Amino acid sequence: MTAVVPVPLELRRRVEVTIDGREVSAPEGTTILEACRAEGVEIPTLCYLETLTPVNVCRVCVVEVTGSRVLVPACSRRVEPGMTVSTRSPRVDTSRRLVLELLASSVDLSLAGAEVRRWMDEYEARPERFGPPEAATAPGERDRAHAGHHHVGDGAAATVAQPVKVDNRQYVRDYSRCILCYKCVEACGEDAQNTFAIAVAGRGFDARISTEFDVALPDSACVYCGNCIGVCPTGALMFTSEFELREQGTWDEGRQHVTRTVCPYCGVGCNLELHVQDNRIVKVTSPLDHEVTAGHLCVKGRFGFEFAQAREEPPKNA
Repeated sequence: MTAVVPVPLELRRRVEVTIDGREVSAPEGTTILEACRAEGVEIPTLCYLETLTPVNVCRVCVVEVTGSRVLVPACSRRVEPGMTVSTRSPRVDTSRRLVLELLASSVDLSLAGAEVRRWMDEYEARPERFGPPEAATAPGERDRAHAGHHHVGDGAAATVAQPVKVDNRQYVRDYSRCILCYKCVEACGEDAQNTFAIAVAGRGFDARISTEFDVALPDSACVYCGNCIGVCPTGALMFTSEFELREQGTWDEGRQHVTRTVCPYCGVGCNLELHVQDNRIVKVTSPLDHEVTAGHLCVKGRFGFEFAQAREEPPKNA
């Protein structure tokens, strides 16, 4: 079977489109999002990552295309000859504002990044208009929810607030921050790890990230590569080291520096970004643009850094 070699971007036929009243050309096969970014037009995204297959679930990237009945997701809709795109029409702004309000009213977005707070201000999102948030559920209560049995609160905004899941030494799962962006599902699947340990269970508001067959994480197919953490945009998945420092109030990215190096465990050549605070490695990431990793690592590269700072006391009789 002959492999299909993609045509380089610079050799593709150019497609003429109109973006916000300006005529531009983009390589054939380019998405609206890619074409807009190439022209310096910002479109907010939450579920999109250039190394993952677009799943079109967050809907904050929607734009208006002339002739289309509905708003279309810019992250996956490809440009077509003569297409006319509006990225900031009243219809688009209203949709984005409502999506941000619904997310912020139900999910803790405090660690989602400064750009999310900026979008909230820019689109004048007011999540408080849905009412005060409901109280957090008991441990495991959301995991036991069944489709069609969602309880509607009395004047309060439904939330996904729940206790943090701590069941291994590598990372914690704080699903009160989860926006169901599917990035962890894609990274665990065909786009990176091919382990398929993560899936979405439930329906509607009771939908939630789960393991396959809803078993406990240590009993699942998870190999603790941490690629789900690397793509999580909201802090729902977090290094245990980072979580503990945040709990202590000592996590400070302003005091951290990042050093790029090569993983020492094998000869593949994966690049690591060591995040160091107070002369200790607090987490490890990998650059998205690296040709070997594309941001992904194995369990050794992601979590095997403790040896670099382990200092055992010598025997007293030595």
